[in-house]
Amino acid sequence: MNQNATEEQITTLLRQGLSNAAIVRELCCDKNRVSRIRRKHGIPNVPLQPLTLEEKWATFTRPVDGGHLEWTGERKSISGTPAMRYREKTYTAAAIAFRIRHGRGPTGYAFAECGLHHCVAPDHVDDEPGRARTREQLRYLNGGRERKPYCPHGHDQAVHGRYQEDGRAYCEKCKRQRARSARQEVA
Repeated sequence: MNQNATEEQITTLLRQGLSNAAIVRELCCDKNRVSRIRRKHGIPNVPLQPLTLEEKWATFTRPVDGGHLEWTGERKSISGTPAMRYREKTYTAAAIAFRIRHGRGPTGYAFAECGLHHCVAPDHVDDEPGRARTREQLRYLNGGRERKPYCPHGHDQAVHGRYQEDGRAYCEKCKRQRARSARQEVA
């Protein structure tokens, strides 16, 4: 928290029409302090977001060569995932892009595999079932055979079967068990 943001800086941004949340993000200062200063100077609160979810999303995108869209807005702090708050909820930018293209929310995680890290172009973003279909098709195009119904350890591949980006099949349950064993060996 930046306790060095001056009342003058905060007041200037309030008079420019920024919301309390926007000022907190810009100056990294305490939200209660911004609220107190707003009340002290009699500056009214900013009206609720007049834009739809999709319209607000579009204000944070920038076209990039190759039909990609780059996210210019907020990101989740640890993962760097493009995100946006809208009416008290947080959405990932890719989930909104998926909704724009398909008219429904994604099943599982939505993200693009087009080569541009965190691309949010609606045509590039897919959800888990969509990626699985695309990867399975790639497997067949590359001469791969149909995935066996069970992995060598007996796990049902209708439940645990996944495909890598290049179409190679693997068992997610076996992968998790190997990772767990590796962590236990290190501990």
